Amino acid sequence: MAASSADGTVAKALEVLDLVAAHGRPVRFSDLLAQSPYPKATLYRLLQTLLSQGMLAHDPERGAYTLGLRLVRLAHVAWAQSSLAPIARPHLDRLSAELGETMHLAQLDHAQVLYVDKRNAREPVQMYSQAGKVGPAYCTGVGKAMLAHLPEAQLPGILAQQSWHAFTPATLTTPEAMQQELAEIRARGFAFDREEHEPGIICIAVPILSARGTVLGAISVTSTTTRNSLSSLRAHAPLIQQIAQTIAQETETWRFPEEDAPQRKRA
Repeated sequence: MAASSADGTVAKALEVLDLVAAHGRPVRFSDLLAQSPYPKATLYRLLQTLLSQGMLAHDPERGAYTLGLRLVRLAHVAWAQSSLAPIARPHLDRLSAELGETMHLAQLDHAQVLYVDKRNAREPVQMYSQAGKVGPAYCTGVGKAMLAHLPEAQLPGILAQQSWHAFTPATLTTPEAMQQELAEIRARGFAFDREEHEPGIICIAVPILSARGTVLGAISVTSTTTRNSLSSLRAHAPLIQQIAQTIAQETETWRFPEEDAPQRKRA
C-alpha cells in the first residue's frame, strides 16, 4: 500500500526499503518499478536518496540494488537496544540445553510476529521460523500468547489485520474463533500451536509481560508430533513461565534502571 500524502518522503522511502528487502536478493530497477506504486521518476528519486544515505547499495555492473551497510549497522544496534534478544539469550540457551527442543523468542511487529532469536533442537527440524523473519500472529504459539494479553481496545484492530488464511486444517480462520482461543490462553497463562501454521509442528508459548502487564514479547518451546505431544510440552509450562518472568524483570531493570535505584535524600 502506498504511503499517504501526509506520510511524506520518509514513509515512501521506507516502503521502497521494504520492497528491496522482500526480494531477499539483489533486485533490478525494472523489477522494483513493476511492484512499486510510485511512478518511474518518483521511484528513481527515492532510490537515489536511499543510496546517498547508505541505506541502499547499487551494483553498476548488474544494475541491481541491495540493502546498504548502514542498515546492517542500525540493525545490530536495534537488536542490542530494542529487542529482548541480548537479555533473553542466556536463558534460551539454558532452556534449550535442558529440554533439547527448539526455542523461539518473538516480539509483535504491528500485527505480525517478528522472530528475534532462535535456538535449534539437538536434532534440528526444518521449519518456517528464523531470526529476523516475520510470521503470522493468529496461527503461531508466540503470536497467540502475545495477542491474548494486548489491551482490549487494541485487539480488534490487530485481529482485523490478520489474513485468516488456512495454512493447515487446524488453523483458526475467524476473529470469533480467535477471541475464544485468546480467552482460554489468558485463563491458563500459555498458548499452544496445534499444527496451525505448519503440519507436524507443535509448540507451547508463554508471554513476556512487564510488571504493568504490557506485552514485551513471548518465548516458545517448539517440537514435532513425532517427538512430543501437547501434553508432554504442557509439562514444561511452569519452567517456561518462570524464565519468561525472569526475562521481563531483567528487561525492565536494564531499560529503566533509575526506577529501581533508591531515591537520594536532599541535604
